[in-house]
Amino acid sequence: VQLQASGGGLIQAGGSLRLSCAASGRTFSMYPMGWFRQAPGKEREFVAGISRNGVYTNYANSVKDRFTISRDNAKNTVYLLMNSLKYEDTAVYYCAVRRGQTYTSSTWGPEDMDYWGKGTLVTVSS
Repeated sequence: VQLQASGGGLIQAGGSLRLSCAASGRTFSMYPMGWFRQAPGKEREFVAGISRNGVYTNYANSVKDRFTISRDNAKNTVYLLMNSLKYEDTAVYYCAVRRGQTYTSSTWGPEDMDYWGKGTLVTVSS
């Protein structure tokens, strides 16, 4: 599976961005997908996850009620809509395929993921 994230950029605090992650391969719909982010000098952290069919989602507390993860299996694409952006949301954002086919609502770690895309940089100016 190859993943390509896009949609990052420079945005003012309070603004919105939508990230996209296009996946290759015909098995996209078989796996839960997630978004992670890594700020300079910090560890990679979980942002949001979504089940195979898109019915179930889970979020880090820091982004809950501001970010929305979704997927379109027909397009092999997962999205992250980010509203009310804050300076502390500045990071490189990565999409990833969860290892195995089981979704869980608990917080995901980088060790739970199998394939990673190249990140897309989101810079929020204060």
